[in-house]
Amino acid sequence: MYITDAIVCGSFNHNTADKNYLLFTRDMGMIFATARSVREERSKQRSALQDFSIIRVSLIKGKSGWRIGSTESLGNLFLEAEGRLARGGVTYLVKMLRRYVQGEQAMSEVFDDLVEAMTVIAKSDDVFNITMWQNVAMARLLHTLGYAVVSDTLRPLITAQSIEAAVDWYVPAHEGEIDCLVEQASIMSHL
Repeated sequence: MYITDAIVCGSFNHNTADKNYLLFTRDMGMIFATARSVREERSKQRSALQDFSIIRVSLIKGKSGWRIGSTESLGNLFLEAEGRLARGGVTYLVKMLRRYVQGEQAMSEVFDDLVEAMTVIAKSDDVFNITMWQNVAMARLLHTLGYAVVSDTLRPLITAQSIEAAVDWYVPAHEGEIDCLVEQASIMSHL
């Protein structure tokens, strides 16, 4: 049994009462896991396993894949978001996670960056602040995954110890360059 923190990136109905979840875990990367009877009204895991939730989860490796044992909700950033812009910012980062992160590979730094970025975005109602955190998180994610070659102007954003330190280096002129990185990553990944 493994206990780790995770972001719920999506869910799919399975059988009568079960559900499959796409989890981006701190210690194991992106995994699919099944929760039994979670769609039943009496299920205690229902509220913790909502999309965009940050959870502490115990995972069991079985013959047919990962199964979810117990869950503890650490918060749902979509539901806690200040407004429509903040919810859009949180949704954007989860969509990018689903798009670019594949397979079971530990990426604790990426996980920490994204949780911090999503937490700040959820509390913000300023367009510039939301865009800035999204762009820095995306640049760091794409560089870590090897999809982006970073120029000297963006290097301080990538090499900073934390995403918070990287945001201090951000200037509005970086936005166009980061958009090019995302486009380049889409071409390289064939997504």
